Amino acid sequence: MEFTDHLNRSIFLPNLPKRIISLVPSQTELLVDLGLEEKIVGVTKFCVHPGHLRKSKTIVGGTKNYRFEVIDSLKPDLIIGNKEENDQKGIEKLAAKYPVWMSDIFDLKDSLRMIIDLGKITGTEKKATRVISEIEYTFSQPLAKKGSCVYLIWENPKMAAGKDTFIDTMLSSAGFENLIENSRYPELMEEELIDLSPDYLLLSSEPFPFKEKHIKALQSILPNTKVQLVDGEMFSWYGSRLLYAADYFKRL
Repeated sequence: MEFTDHLNRSIFLPNLPKRIISLVPSQTELLVDLGLEEKIVGVTKFCVHPGHLRKSKTIVGGTKNYRFEVIDSLKPDLIIGNKEENDQKGIEKLAAKYPVWMSDIFDLKDSLRMIIDLGKITGTEKKATRVISEIEYTFSQPLAKKGSCVYLIWENPKMAAGKDTFIDTMLSSAGFENLIENSRYPELMEEELIDLSPDYLLLSSEPFPFKEKHIKALQSILPNTKVQLVDGEMFSWYGSRLLYAADYFKRL
C-alpha cells in the first residue's frame, strides 16, 4: 500500500502497521482514540494523554531529540511525525530506515485531513470519520466576538503566536482578533506589548508554563487588559483534543 503524507512524500506499507511510534503528543492521543493503543510501541516524553501511556510504552526521546538506538530496538513499521514539531534532520535519518508519515497543520481543515489520513493508513477510517463528524459539529456554530488579544507562548524572551500558525486559526475560532501581524512566533518587547494594548492577554499553559505570578506582573504593565491563563492544549493540539476545544472556547 502506498500513502502520501502532507509533505507530498510517499511511503509504502506491505500491511496495516502493527508497531507504531508517534513523535507528536496530539497525534499520539488521536491514535489511542482511534483504538490503536495496543499497536503503539513508542512515544515521546511529552505524550501526556492518556495519562498512563508513558508508563506502558517506551519513551523514544522528545519531539526534537530522539533515542535512535531505542527506536531501532522497537522495530517500528510506521513512525508518525509533524513538520513543525519534529526535527528535520532527525526525521530524515529515521526516514532512511523506516516508513515515516508527516503531517503539516495550519488550520482546522488540515487537522481533519490528518485525522482521516491516519485513519486510512491504520485501518481505522470509520472511527476517524466519526471523530471528524463530532469535531465539525462542535465547531459548526461560530462563537461571539470577544475582542483583540495577544497569545504568549514563552516568557523570557516573550514570544507570541502570530499569523501562519494553528494557534492563530484557533484564536479566530474562539472569537479573538489576534493583534500579532508577524508570521510564526515573534519575540515581543514589553514596550510593544503596551503599545498593542490588547483587550486580552492570553498566557498559554505550554510550552512555557505560565502561572499566577506572571498574571500579576503583566497586569501591572497592562492595567486595562484582561490577563488570563489558558489551556494551551485547546489552542495548539490538532488531534482528537479538538473534540473539547469549541466548548472550552465558549467558556473563556
